[in-house]
Amino acid sequence: MWIEKLTDGVLELDTPIGPRYLLPSLVQRAFLLWTFRNFCSLPQSVLRPWERRLIDRLWTDNRFVSLSAPGAFDRPIIGKLERRPPQAQIEVLPLRKPVSSSESADPSQEAASA
Repeated sequence: MWIEKLTDGVLELDTPIGPRYLLPSLVQRAFLLWTFRNFCSLPQSVLRPWERRLIDRLWTDNRFVSLSAPGAFDRPIIGKLERRPPQAQIEVLPLRKPVSSSESADPSQEAASA
């Protein structure tokens, strides 16, 4: 299995429009095999900077291949990279302190009843 991935393997990218497949060179496949040696899928955020540059270089070099081409043999998938968009729109809410029953009573009502 390792030999097939080393000779013919592709990298699967999980994109918003669906999976895309990149065809790395032999040396790049060896690096990617080492990166994905213990995992089938990794998020992009856990990659080292040089691994991110490798993926970006494959992306910009347009090294995409189609696995659904008629007559094409099935290429083994080295690993799956989850390319999640940055979540800059997340709103952080402050922590709320629990309210005890003695603090929940309104002080103005206590003074009026006395």
